Amino acid sequence: MAQPDLVFIGIRGSVVATDRNSGARVWETALKGSAFVTLLVDGDRLFAGAHGEVFCLDAVTGKILWHDGLKGYGLGLMSIATKNGGSDSAAMAAEQDRQQQEDSGAGAAGAV
Repeated sequence: MAQPDLVFIGIRGSVVATDRNSGARVWETALKGSAFVTLLVDGDRLFAGAHGEVFCLDAVTGKILWHDGLKGYGLGLMSIATKNGGSDSAAMAAEQDRQQQEDSGAGAAGAV
């Protein structure tokens, strides 16, 4: 099954991949802890943050390719970013809203 056919869910220290069309579970990988999991898909890699640690998984199989315990950073929530995007969707949405407001204002000013 190709990665674009999957939906990734971060829940209770695990990542679950389901088929986009049927909802059938394709794979499940336990990471760390039992709380919130931050996710970011970048090509064929799935980056996940859980319990203060970061993991890189193969997006098709769920196999953990590498992991970093981020020693000394604690257990807080994390954001993950690559050159192709980031996991901080609230900040991205706010930036898109700001940009739209700027564009609307520039268009209205030019219409005078």
